[in-house]
Amino acid sequence: MAIGSLIKTIQDIMRKDVGVDGDAQRISQIVWLIFLKIFDDKEQEWEFTISGYKSPLPSQLRWGSWAKNPEGMTGEELLNFVNNELFPELKKLATAAGVSPHGRVVGAVFEDAYNYMKSGTLLRQVINCIESDVDFNSSSDRHLFNDIYEKILADLQSAGNAGEYYTPRAVTGFMVDILNPRLGEKLLDPACGTGGFLTNTIEHLKRQAIAAEDLQRLQSNIQGVEKKPLPHMLAMTNVMLHGIDVPTNIRHGNTLSRPLRDYTPKDRVDIIITNPPFGGVEEDGIESNFPKKYQTRETADLFMALIMHLLKPETGRAAVVLPDGFLFGEGTKTTLKRELLEEFNLHTIVRLPKGVFSPYTSINTNILFFEKGATTQDVWFFEHPYPDGYKSYSRSKPLTIQEFEREKEWWSGAERKGRKVSEYAWKVSAQEIAARNYNLDCKNPHEVELNHGDPDELMQEYLDIAQQMKDAQNALKLELMKALQQTKGN
Repeated sequence: MAIGSLIKTIQDIMRKDVGVDGDAQRISQIVWLIFLKIFDDKEQEWEFTISGYKSPLPSQLRWGSWAKNPEGMTGEELLNFVNNELFPELKKLATAAGVSPHGRVVGAVFEDAYNYMKSGTLLRQVINCIESDVDFNSSSDRHLFNDIYEKILADLQSAGNAGEYYTPRAVTGFMVDILNPRLGEKLLDPACGTGGFLTNTIEHLKRQAIAAEDLQRLQSNIQGVEKKPLPHMLAMTNVMLHGIDVPTNIRHGNTLSRPLRDYTPKDRVDIIITNPPFGGVEEDGIESNFPKKYQTRETADLFMALIMHLLKPETGRAAVVLPDGFLFGEGTKTTLKRELLEEFNLHTIVRLPKGVFSPYTSINTNILFFEKGATTQDVWFFEHPYPDGYKSYSRSKPLTIQEFEREKEWWSGAERKGRKVSEYAWKVSAQEIAARNYNLDCKNPHEVELNHGDPDELMQEYLDIAQQMKDAQNALKLELMKALQQTKGN
């Protein structure tokens, strides 16, 4: 069965259940069931590949024991088992002493998961769909998770909240390619959503891996944190299917809830790559975790302060998606931008056009690339153009990774030497930006500005044209009447 059809079939079954209210709950239900199916398929693999592997789950809680048999538990028996035995035991794994790393992963996923379904019969039908149609030990079926993931994100969008944690694949791929993480470097996404940056990084690093030890280092150096339970669950599942068997470094929590002063040198990382939530407001008290100069309740600003703090001195580098509002905003934003120029090398801002995040948001966005340990001399701007014939992006015509080839060719390697001004690229000195009160909203000087004229003059011109049209209509009417009268006279 096609993935789209599989998810639709499952959702149609769930719509008959009185306990599941809306797309978000249906998706959450699908995700924890798929996670357990994936974990079971992975355990079968680990039993062959890991010497002495022992499941952290009691035998009766393993998917194969209660879910695999299509004629197995159903109705009230299944519902009672899931609500009163499966969920309580899996939630305990998050905090119980002596739990293996594999068990901690399961506990982290189920810490805030819920079974919304009230009908055990319908739940059995859903389980049978998942069990019969996807084998995550099959390499071809494993790749299908990407399709499941995309379908789930599309459905989340219709539920109204996918934009909170979704970054288009083309953008994540471009940012990872430009930062070029190396094996052994520590990388963090402090607002990782469903794990798009992390999975791109994993695939990027896998191409560098030679020995099995390389993959182990990769696993320990990829870090992510996500505040919301559903995207965190998706991120855990996603990175597992990209080869991180024990993603204990993908934590469920709010990175901003820890006081900035409590982060020590060992918490610093080589690379931060992220699309922090913007337009949001943090809960009361979160701002008190930051020094006075950064205190604001605006989420993106607090994340920027955290990112700048967590990068390693001299070697740290970052790529961050931010809205236009950060570029021209004042107050805390001015403080952050001044420090970006004085204590970092803010070397490049890629200005993305409207529609890149369509249909999640129409807000204009930018990618800021900066390095710690050097002051900014010039900021290069690159305005990403639409393909020929496009006026905007949409779900049917999204931004593609191939479109970023123009930026990659212009980038001029890791040293960025040999960059040239073009119709898309220009640079502005740090001194000029400081004189603008650190306003980074610098427009492309090569764009031909259309002079639409004075509004009052345009209105008068419109009225004159309208009157001329009216006069022409009246004249035509008179001529027609004359012609009709002549016809009658003849």
